[in-house]
Amino acid sequence: MTFTETLGIQHPIIQAPMAGVTTPEFVAASSNAGILGSVGAGYLSGEATRDFIREVKKLTDKPFSVNLFVPEDVEMNQDLLRQAYLGLQPIGKRLGMPFWKAPLSESDFDEQVDVIIEERVAVCSFTFGLPDETIVRKLKDHYIYLIGTATTVEEAVLAEQVGMDAVVAQGKEAGGHRGSFISEQLVPLEELLPSSVQTVDIPVIAAGGIANKEHLELQLSRGAAAVQIGTALLVAEESGAHPLYKEAVLAAGGNSTVLTKAFSGKSARGIRNEFIDMTASVPIAPYPYQNDLTKKIRSEAAKLGKPEFMSLWAGESVHETTGGTVKEIIGKFL
Repeated sequence: MTFTETLGIQHPIIQAPMAGVTTPEFVAASSNAGILGSVGAGYLSGEATRDFIREVKKLTDKPFSVNLFVPEDVEMNQDLLRQAYLGLQPIGKRLGMPFWKAPLSESDFDEQVDVIIEERVAVCSFTFGLPDETIVRKLKDHYIYLIGTATTVEEAVLAEQVGMDAVVAQGKEAGGHRGSFISEQLVPLEELLPSSVQTVDIPVIAAGGIANKEHLELQLSRGAAAVQIGTALLVAEESGAHPLYKEAVLAAGGNSTVLTKAFSGKSARGIRNEFIDMTASVPIAPYPYQNDLTKKIRSEAAKLGKPEFMSLWAGESVHETTGGTVKEIIGKFL
């Protein structure tokens, strides 16, 4: 069976699981367009994950994936947390909130895994690490197809060893968070994909800077079983991205993205803005604490219409993004 036949999809394309942007309508539209829709469940509670899945099911009978963030054991350094909070004060003041509450989040990972099993989701993907053997076995016992994320060949090998059925090779060009979990290396897709294909026996999915049919065909010719696209779909009518976020993506020129840890504590690629510039030299707490500290800033900036203080995740090919429905955008790849 081919990769597309295994997943029950028409085209070798996966909609990137962009946490905070995916809506049930967006995921369902992706699946209905013949690609694998993906729920970005990284920030959701177990119950919210269940509600989201059920809403998607109302809108499509096609397969879709749910993406989870693998929790990490991160030591909380109160002093660093305080310094990071103080470093954000100038931005807070610009938004009319010199001080704000920043409750620390907790992962619902184990509960989400149970929900995915109970709701009989076809595919489960992972970012920021790999689940342990118990979780892998639990999911596989329910015939759920598992996809890992790797930014190096070493991570791809570990994904195969732990029991992933496929792995996303995320090149340095990709927008949003880096899925790194061993070391932070910036490997271009043209190097990462062929090396991964040669090293592992599971299907490899290419991600990073894929904006059109030519890019898709190039990655397939290099051995990719499929491609994963995110930025190209960000401005789709069904996307949950804030209108100002969509405007920024459509207005972005070439070389407009940079990597930053300032929003979440993890490296992520986005459109350079004032927030990134103002936090270039301030202390940054590790993920998920930095993400908790900036959550209120980002939501307030969105409410006030200030994209200069929002996280505008996008890949290196952002300047090639065009509008339309999910179906229309996917059509440009075929």
